Amino acid sequence: MLRVHGKGDKVVLTPLPPAVGRAIDRAKGDRSSGPILRSRAETRMSGHVATRRLKRLAATAGIEIARMHPHMLRHTFVTTMLDAGVDLRDVQIAARHADPRTTMRYDRARKNLDRHPNYILAAFMASGT
Repeated sequence: MLRVHGKGDKVVLTPLPPAVGRAIDRAKGDRSSGPILRSRAETRMSGHVATRRLKRLAATAGIEIARMHPHMLRHTFVTTMLDAGVDLRDVQIAARHADPRTTMRYDRARKNLDRHPNYILAAFMASGT
């Protein structure tokens, strides 16, 4: 579990997959408190430092995107869950969005007719259950 301090000084405990937990353990070393991601000066990583680091990592991986920024990772997190069929409410909770409309803005597949409630209902009725 990871304790996350979010907007409005809200604290939430977030479960982590084992691989993510191991990566965080490596990043924090022997420390038991404070920011996980730090700058070279050992201070909390700013948005600018995070952007530069992300751009360097992307370049190393051969990824070329014109406007690379850390929020793209959050966008990918939310859209991938929605694409995987995770319930909107569960995605909203995971993204810590107060309003489901915020989460819905990430849903690039909302125009996919297969996911439209009418199609889901028709499939359910056709299955005879």
